[in-house]
Amino acid sequence: MTSPLARIFVGVLAASAITAVQAADLGGARAPVPLPYAAPVQPYSIVSEVRIGGSVQDPGSAEGKAAGFSTANVNGEILFAKPVVSADPFWQAFVPRPTVGGSYNTGGRTSYAYIGGTWTVDLFPETLDRRVFIEGFFGGAAHNGYTGPKEFTPYGFNTLGCSPLFREAAALGFRISEHWSVMATVEHMSNAGLCANNRGLTNYGGKIGYTF
Repeated sequence: MTSPLARIFVGVLAASAITAVQAADLGGARAPVPLPYAAPVQPYSIVSEVRIGGSVQDPGSAEGKAAGFSTANVNGEILFAKPVVSADPFWQAFVPRPTVGGSYNTGGRTSYAYIGGTWTVDLFPETLDRRVFIEGFFGGAAHNGYTGPKEFTPYGFNTLGCSPLFREAAALGFRISEHWSVMATVEHMSNAGLCANNRGLTNYGGKIGYTF
């Protein structure tokens, strides 16, 4: 028969072996990959996101091709929390974020301020881990560009016809982290033929955003 002392000794050895195996398993396990940021259903703040960036003034027009002027724009915008919240991602995508922003042309060409709504949709969220998204904007813009007769258009300006104008914009973005994202952008302003002249303005650029 096995003595009580021997049984205790064997039990201690077995417990030590199990503990060592568990420790090895824990040490060799990979740390869980943190999930990419997904905006909360209930916003943390009335301000959803702030952005700053730059763009090139309409490369195909007088404002982008006239010699002697800078075509660089500095722009920024504030996106507010959605006024209506839905727990269903499908319906939530149809609710825009109210947006205000502005663009300043460093060469003295057309600058403007705008207001409207921004719609953001994740591209293949399960496959791309909610990191890649597309956006659309629609609203109005007031500007300081030329609105007079076409024959008197100053050198280096587009004939925009009137102010305010309609503004449409689109972006392709990538979420770097929980808070930071980068975007490639295109924006267009015009009066949709409602004024005598409608040359419009189309700018290309990029932005970096911080989500609260």
